[in-house]
Amino acid sequence: MKLSLRATMIVSAVFAAICLSVAATGFISLGSLSDPTAIADAKGFAWFWCFLGSIALLLGLLAWRMAARSDESEDA
Repeated sequence: MKLSLRATMIVSAVFAAICLSVAATGFISLGSLSDPTAIADAKGFAWFWCFLGSIALLLGLLAWRMAARSDESEDA
Protein backbone atom coordinates (compact mmCIF):
# COMPACT_ATOMS: atom_id res chain seq x y z
CA MET A 1 0.00 0.00 0.00
CA LYS A 2 1.40 3.35 -1.03
CA LEU A 3 0.46 6.59 0.66
CA SER A 4 1.10 9.97 -0.87
CA LEU A 5 3.13 12.46 1.12
CA ARG A 6 0.03 14.58 1.74
CA ALA A 7 -1.87 11.55 3.09
CA THR A 8 1.10 10.66 5.28
CA MET A 9 1.12 14.15 6.75
CA ILE A 10 -2.63 14.08 7.43
CA VAL A 11 -2.61 10.61 8.97
CA SER A 12 0.39 11.41 11.15
CA ALA A 13 -1.20 14.66 12.35
CA VAL A 14 -4.43 12.86 13.28
CA PHE A 15 -2.55 10.04 15.00
CA ALA A 16 -0.33 12.50 16.87
CA ALA A 17 -3.39 14.45 18.05
CA ILE A 18 -5.01 11.27 19.33
CA CYS A 19 -1.84 10.09 21.07
CA LEU A 20 -1.16 13.43 22.71
CA SER A 21 -4.77 13.76 23.88
CA VAL A 22 -4.56 10.31 25.49
CA ALA A 23 -1.30 11.37 27.14
CA ALA A 24 -2.85 14.60 28.41
CA THR A 25 -5.79 12.66 29.83
CA GLY A 26 -3.35 10.35 31.58
CA PHE A 27 -1.42 13.22 33.12
CA ILE A 28 -4.61 15.05 34.15
CA SER A 29 -6.01 11.95 35.84
CA LEU A 30 -2.97 11.64 38.13
CA GLY A 31 -4.59 13.98 40.66
CA SER A 32 -7.40 11.55 41.37
CA LEU A 33 -5.07 8.64 42.19
CA SER A 34 -3.76 7.94 45.67
CA ASP A 35 -1.96 4.59 45.30
CA PRO A 36 1.75 5.11 44.50
CA THR A 37 1.82 2.03 42.27
CA ALA A 38 -1.18 3.25 40.28
CA ILE A 39 0.40 6.70 39.93
CA ALA A 40 3.64 5.16 38.61
CA ASP A 41 1.70 3.01 36.16
CA ALA A 42 -0.37 5.97 34.96
CA LYS A 43 2.77 8.07 34.43
CA GLY A 44 4.35 5.27 32.41
CA PHE A 45 1.20 4.95 30.33
CA ALA A 46 1.05 8.70 29.69
CA TRP A 47 4.75 8.93 28.78
CA PHE A 48 4.33 6.00 26.36
CA TRP A 49 1.55 7.89 24.55
CA CYS A 50 3.74 11.03 24.51
CA PHE A 51 6.45 8.97 22.86
CA LEU A 52 4.03 7.68 20.21
CA GLY A 53 2.74 11.19 19.55
CA SER A 54 6.25 12.56 19.16
CA ILE A 55 7.15 9.82 16.69
CA ALA A 56 4.01 10.62 14.68
CA LEU A 57 4.91 14.32 14.69
CA LEU A 58 8.45 13.50 13.59
CA LEU A 59 7.22 11.38 10.68
CA GLY A 60 4.74 14.09 9.66
CA LEU A 61 7.47 16.72 9.68
CA LEU A 62 9.72 14.44 7.67
CA ALA A 63 6.98 13.94 5.08
CA TRP A 64 6.41 17.70 4.97
CA ARG A 65 10.12 18.32 4.35
CA MET A 66 10.14 15.69 1.61
CA ALA A 67 7.06 17.24 -0.01
CA ALA A 68 8.64 20.70 0.05
CA ARG A 69 11.80 19.39 -1.59
CA SER A 70 9.89 17.49 -4.27
CA ASP A 71 7.87 20.63 -5.07
CA GLU A 72 11.09 22.63 -5.47
CA SER A 73 12.59 20.06 -7.83
CA GLU A 74 9.42 19.92 -9.95
CA ASP A 75 9.38 23.71 -10.39
CA ALA A 76 12.91 23.79 -11.78
